[in-house]
Amino acid sequence: MAAQFGRRLAKGAATTAVAALAVAALSASQAPGVTVDGHGRQTASDATPSPDATADAGSATGNSPYYTDLPPLNSPNPSPSPSASGTPVVQGSGEAGIPATVLDAYKKAETAMRAAKPGCNLPWQLLAAIGKVESGQARGGRVSADGTTLSPILGPQLDGNGFALIKDTDGGKYDGNSSYDQAVGPMQFIPSTWAWAGRDGNGDGKKDPNNVYDAALAAAHYLCRDNWDLSNQTDLNSAILSYNNSQDYLNTVLSWLEFYRKGTHSVPDGTGTVPSKRSDSGGSGNTSKPTTSKPRTHKPSTPGTSPSPSPKPGGGSPSPSTPPSPPATPTDTVDHLADAGTAKLTATAGDEFAKKISTKAVTKAGKAVAKVRVRFTIVGDTDTTFAGGESVATVVTNSSGVAVAPALQAGEKTGDLTVRATVVGRAVAALDYAATVTERVADTLVRTGDTALTCTPGGEFADQVEVKATYKSEVADKVAVTATLIKSKDDATANDKGPYFKDADGKTVRTLTGLTTDADGKLQLPKMYADDTTGTFVLRVTTAGGATLDVQLTVAAADASASPSPSPSASASS
Repeated sequence: MAAQFGRRLAKGAATTAVAALAVAALSASQAPGVTVDGHGRQTASDATPSPDATADAGSATGNSPYYTDLPPLNSPNPSPSPSASGTPVVQGSGEAGIPATVLDAYKKAETAMRAAKPGCNLPWQLLAAIGKVESGQARGGRVSADGTTLSPILGPQLDGNGFALIKDTDGGKYDGNSSYDQAVGPMQFIPSTWAWAGRDGNGDGKKDPNNVYDAALAAAHYLCRDNWDLSNQTDLNSAILSYNNSQDYLNTVLSWLEFYRKGTHSVPDGTGTVPSKRSDSGGSGNTSKPTTSKPRTHKPSTPGTSPSPSPKPGGGSPSPSTPPSPPATPTDTVDHLADAGTAKLTATAGDEFAKKISTKAVTKAGKAVAKVRVRFTIVGDTDTTFAGGESVATVVTNSSGVAVAPALQAGEKTGDLTVRATVVGRAVAALDYAATVTERVADTLVRTGDTALTCTPGGEFADQVEVKATYKSEVADKVAVTATLIKSKDDATANDKGPYFKDADGKTVRTLTGLTTDADGKLQLPKMYADDTTGTFVLRVTTAGGATLDVQLTVAAADASASPSPSPSASASS
């Protein structure tokens, strides 16, 4: 196995190095080998398209540069050895050492995802692998005690000059650049992705991409969207490619994932090993930390450093050259968003909405615009989400200019909510869609048993009432139920005598609300008691949706309990 691992890494190293050099050369020459993907991003010609084209067609990093260093060929398995004081000291590969705070952030994010999305099976080693490739584990762990980087970690500005073209989306809030976006922080999120994927991982009430706890938790949620199961290789590959849309990136991350799975150990913050080779530098090894570039400016040429500009036709003085403006993208041509035939959006609590939202990107002249990122955001006090549990999804418009949002999954909170569609990277008016979540209902309610319910005056009913609710012959779970001891079948007023329930303080109550059926549509009511009034009484059980069941109760003296009078007593019917 070790030999196979070594051969695979050696092959991967060669592939990565060649690809990195190719990308660097293409970036410098703007050769045809640099293509534009469906989102207006420049990519290497050998990049594999991300399978994640529906729920979030962007990428976490905007396909920013990353570290291409591969792990060493030796196994990182550490072995404990005693120190002079007798405390075990972990010995192992320097590359296997992960700064303590950074490692803690990864493990806490894994724990959080195990509770939030157990089916994702996210290993913290995957976060470590991405953290290594994106920022060298926050520059070797140069973070404060709360996990915030000691200085900003910024990728190059994504101005289309050798990189993707992503114009500013955050007003410079996160990257300090009000012209173009830059990847930010230890997990290298671009601002437009952080706007919806950001999380508060350290509980300080803020979502800061420069904080490794926040960034690690955000990366975990990002990798676990779309119901991916990361124990499945296909889903794992899809998740990694959605982070950065490159086959070489995928291979590099998988190499570190396998390396970290063989064993890691904690090292003090600030002492971690920092990679040196980056995908935008041809593997030259002359950078020791991620690019922290400020927005680039074009300086005028100085004599002797660049060719003189050509004279104007007819002989005039040469004019200074002006840098070419970035080409217009499809996003730049969008004038507004229009509804593309979305039907009425309504669903019962807990169910998936039968209809999906369709939005069309349109120019001022009314022409459809393809390859535009449309972001759908669920707003309002609701627990409704898109499939996969997220409240935001980004979709690229198709050749007809239409973006279809993922299916909405209704939560348990009923009422109205809004889904807002906006254009990523362009300030046009948002388009709001109204949706409604209705309560769960039942149309039939029956008792699960047929035992006669009798009690002696001042006593306790031996049996508890259990009912089962259905809707269209199917189990009706989590349906709201009300139980009331009424005066008679013709008078639904709550009785003031006869059988009763007890509340938490032991006080008499004859109406119960806030009850719900279980997963099998069943509900067992609390015990019932009788006062000194004898006769026949009625317990009425109702559900949301109108299902009703009347249950007969009898209170009689012991010597008459075997054959109770079928008629209510005078006191019971009054």
